[in-house]
Amino acid sequence: MKALNIHEFKSYKRQKIEELPSPKLRAGHLRISVAAAGLNFPDILMAEGKYQIKPPFPFIPGSECSGTITEVSDDVEHLKVGDKVAAMVMNGAFATEVVCSSNLVWKIGTIPFDKAAGIALVYGTSYYALKQRAKLKKGDTLLVLGAAGGVGLAAVELGKAMGANVIAAASTNEKLQICKIHGADELINYSDEDLKRRVKELGGCDVIYDPIGDKYSEPAMRTLKWYGRYLVIGFAAGEIPKIPLNLALLKSIDIRGVFWGAWTARYPKDHQTNMKEILSYYASGKINPRISNSYSLDNFDLAFDELTSRKAMGKVIIKMI
Repeated sequence: MKALNIHEFKSYKRQKIEELPSPKLRAGHLRISVAAAGLNFPDILMAEGKYQIKPPFPFIPGSECSGTITEVSDDVEHLKVGDKVAAMVMNGAFATEVVCSSNLVWKIGTIPFDKAAGIALVYGTSYYALKQRAKLKKGDTLLVLGAAGGVGLAAVELGKAMGANVIAAASTNEKLQICKIHGADELINYSDEDLKRRVKELGGCDVIYDPIGDKYSEPAMRTLKWYGRYLVIGFAAGEIPKIPLNLALLKSIDIRGVFWGAWTARYPKDHQTNMKEILSYYASGKINPRISNSYSLDNFDLAFDELTSRKAMGKVIIKMI
């Protein structure tokens, strides 16, 4: 098989695609011929040794993919050869084949491979954040920062599907128009508008979904209402912010971390329930994953470039076929 194989932590621009032996099948696992893989910031961080988890060398990055099952362990009964599926893996998705646990695989029906490859992590993260962590209610006001990115756009769609009033905040008007198409009620360009002032003019918010961090976090937090919930998703804008804790005290605000990957490992049944509900949203037309761009495996560095430059509007996909 072909794969992006990491032998040492260094810039992704210096990593290479290699020919490797196919991985061996294990009990409780199955083999997928990968059609497409979704690219996420943690994949890039992991390849460069900047993620909180550092796998032993060599390893293949990539945490989500879609494709067709080509082999199934004898003890797996709910999936079979020929099933079209999506899968979550800690590593291994940036390859033409992957072997993974059957517990983290689900059928995708008629969903196209590229869209299916972009559902698991961004919608899984956002739904867990909004459902389990924020306990988002119908009528809540949800502020989404970095709203045109992969997880941000998923949060916009899911928030709307769950009955929230959604404020989308992004860095360009072009990105905001994408957010509007995907259901945002209000739009804020934080490159030329005062984020705190605009959100307060709109009445404040109950929940903040923050995948970008840096200089945007504190002014956003100052717009939360009493009992507001601030969701820590990531730090795509650069710096990890240092939030004055008196802000949490003044309005009894909750700061809630969102580590979806660890949660899926601890609560696999709840994860499967979430994925079924997400797929039902897709089937009913309430969500529609947007593909920003697709790249071949050989051009993985161009895919990484699009994400690191924050040019992506939706999901960046790496195609194997």
